[in-house]
Amino acid sequence: MVRLPKAALVIGAAAFVGVGVAGAAMAQAPAGNQQSMPKNWSYEIKNGKRVPKANRVTNPDGSWREEVSRAGCVTIREKSAAGEYREIRRCG
Repeated sequence: MVRLPKAALVIGAAAFVGVGVAGAAMAQAPAGNQQSMPKNWSYEIKNGKRVPKANRVTNPDGSWREEVSRAGCVTIREKSAAGEYREIRRCG
């Protein structure tokens, strides 16, 4: 059996515990931690693919309208201030 000095054992044990603490800290990190895309980009990434961003216009009364162009079709989504939702698809 090889004899190691006490100092080497203490340093080895401290390194082992340090790795365990770092591993536990990484395990507690949320899995959905994604960085947001810059606002001036024309697309966002969903399911690993580029998807065009919607052009949303929000009004002061809370209503909004957005248009999404995809594969030759335009989808228009609208929501009124009263909460009525409407979606229209136009393909041409």
